Amino acid sequence: MRVCVFVDGCFWHGCEEHRRAPVANSDYWGPKIARNVERDRRNNAILREMGWTVIRIWEHEPVEAAIGRIAEMLAARA
Repeated sequence: MRVCVFVDGCFWHGCEEHRRAPVANSDYWGPKIARNVERDRRNNAILREMGWTVIRIWEHEPVEAAIGRIAEMLAARA
């Protein structure tokens, strides 16, 4: 089993829970973050096509919860 774990920053990857519109340079940051989100989706699809299991963890997730999600996924695949 191949597993790819990403830890995404809320600002940089457009977290639904913590997303805030950029105040400074919004003409740059708005499209930049949208491109990051699209790139993440594209990379997830590519990795899955290659047989990888992709897990994305947000920076705001407690470490124990993130570890629990990874452990559950691994146990389900065993």
